[in-house]
Amino acid sequence: MNIVVRRVAVAVGAATALVIGATVPAVAADPGVEPAAVAKAADPGAVIAIDKVVHTPTIPPKPDVVLLVDTTGSMGGAIANVRANLQTVIASVRSSQPSAQFAVASYRDTTDGAELFRVRQDLTADETAVQVAVDSLDADGGGDTPEAWINGLFQVSTGAITYRPGSSRIVVVVGDAPSHNPSAGHTLAEAIGALDVADTRVIAVNVADLDGEGQASEVVEATGGSLVPTDADGVSAAILTGLRNLDVTVIHKVSCDAGLTATLNPAELTVQSGNDAEFIETLTVAADATQGATLHCTVDFLLNGELAGPQFTQQVAVKVNDVTPPVASCVPGPNPAGHLPASANPDGFYTIGSTDVVDAAVDVFVRDTASSAVFGPYPSTTNIKLVQAPGATPGVVPGSGAVDYKITLKGDALIVGVDDAKNTSAGVACVVPPKKK
Repeated sequence: MNIVVRRVAVAVGAATALVIGATVPAVAADPGVEPAAVAKAADPGAVIAIDKVVHTPTIPPKPDVVLLVDTTGSMGGAIANVRANLQTVIASVRSSQPSAQFAVASYRDTTDGAELFRVRQDLTADETAVQVAVDSLDADGGGDTPEAWINGLFQVSTGAITYRPGSSRIVVVVGDAPSHNPSAGHTLAEAIGALDVADTRVIAVNVADLDGEGQASEVVEATGGSLVPTDADGVSAAILTGLRNLDVTVIHKVSCDAGLTATLNPAELTVQSGNDAEFIETLTVAADATQGATLHCTVDFLLNGELAGPQFTQQVAVKVNDVTPPVASCVPGPNPAGHLPASANPDGFYTIGSTDVVDAAVDVFVRDTASSAVFGPYPSTTNIKLVQAPGATPGVVPGSGAVDYKITLKGDALIVGVDDAKNTSAGVACVVPPKKK
């Protein structure tokens, strides 16, 4: 903007203290995924639905923020406001994103020679260096109303600024007039294309008439940025408002053990940064999943395509229930001397047992088919002597030699196995020889 207008603007613009926090919710959850850990038990073939919430940060992660400031003659008050409140702005951004870095560049008009575009400070974490760069901004020049900020956008997107890999790249244009188009040989379409290639969003701080020709609106819409109107005294607050109004797209990457899958609906969600992205997570246990195994998934939530820190990683553990009953057995066993019967088993010596696909050890019980008596639990490969005595009280006493127990029943024996999951096998009969007369 020209020098005549500058005298009015400087008289009005003044450096005022910045009050932050008014637009931040009074109570907000810490950024990250909730719940961060899921532990479930489920049968093979089961489907588990979980409500999942990603609390996005108020500022996008790992921000690289470039302040691109109009330094033509009418911008004195706006520059003074930024100069006075810069450290408050930096502190506010870093309270959400401690790794934030800042750069400072300036633009004027095509008639302003070396001041057409200047990088005052490349991206740095040194807040003192950023302050020195802002302090070096002075309002002067400007040949006519339109300025050259389209060229500035093109320059910061094509190598003038050294962005970090994986950063959230944000250019904050602070100005009070539209731009020439083309601007120093670069059209608005070229600038938007360069911003897209550099994956950069634009916050347009409209001090007076930055969007007078709709250029700022076009840029912020194309880049997913925001347009913030203000006067000279509110520039710093407008910068923070713009940074907090950026959209963030939440997507996820999943890595699961064989036998377990995790999907989220929707697959991606875009919200205003600082708001919650809500998903339904579905865990599916394969029908042939290994029973008794604990299967794991790691779900990483990405913000704008980038990992945002360990608080955005969810751990899932699903214990696959043991649903397969064990198998019981009753085979002829040794007599006290350790000898096995040649064929038939007239004397009632048996070895009882049970096996399971999950549990290495299964409890074995002896049930009386003619009463409610149950004996056990015994370990597999227990050797017993069965005696049938219909008129006697069922009971068990220690055996001798190779025989572990002598069990007296009213009827025959039914052998069952019970595993750790309380699955019970089908009964296997052991015929008790009648008591010899």
